[in-house]
Amino acid sequence: MVLTGTLVNGLAIIIASLIGLLVRNISEQMKTTTMQAIALAVVILGIGMALKSEQFLIVIGSLVIGGIIGEKVDLEARLARLGAWIETKVGAKEDGAIAKAFVTATLIYVVGAMAILGALDSGLRGDHSVLYTKSLLDGFSAIIFTSTLGLGVIFSAIPVILYQGGIALLATQINQFVPELLMNTFIVEMTATGGIMIIAIGLNILGILQVRVANLLPSIVVVAAFVTGLHYFV
Repeated sequence: MVLTGTLVNGLAIIIASLIGLLVRNISEQMKTTTMQAIALAVVILGIGMALKSEQFLIVIGSLVIGGIIGEKVDLEARLARLGAWIETKVGAKEDGAIAKAFVTATLIYVVGAMAILGALDSGLRGDHSVLYTKSLLDGFSAIIFTSTLGLGVIFSAIPVILYQGGIALLATQINQFVPELLMNTFIVEMTATGGIMIIAIGLNILGILQVRVANLLPSIVVVAAFVTGLHYFV
């Protein structure tokens, strides 16, 4: 089934988050150290992804234009409002905690290249191995995130399923009208663009910067537009 990998990924996040709720009785000092370690690992992961670009001007242009679009639409605020709505529905005692956990986990799980590449593999070839690997990674991180950030992490499974599932379903038809060379170029530049957003997430967790990463998400669409334009007109 096309959505098998996506559903396994969402289920892994839910189960791991429930486990994380059981191991929350750890010291604040240990939580801080753990989150800093995760943030540093996220930054290194993002750097590795960003360096894969073969046409870095596409990445820069996409981030700038995507950021402008994102600020106009204000995706960050919309995502935060969704998190706040979830918070009111579950009757959270810590104001803003669930919303923050939801936004942080959602961005980490959907911005990475594995989310798009895995979903494309599921749709194009029926191969769910990338998403199975992502499920394992997301599961381990969800345990840590939930034990430190709280219950909101579990709700990130919803946008993960919708996002990856949508890409997988689209991919079942995409090979009929997108040349392989164009797709490969898009994947490379999309990976690099996503890598920079991953770096920003890591810096946010560390408290070094406060980048509105959700407002950079339209950059992925802009990458597709740039790559398509260069493929057909340059």
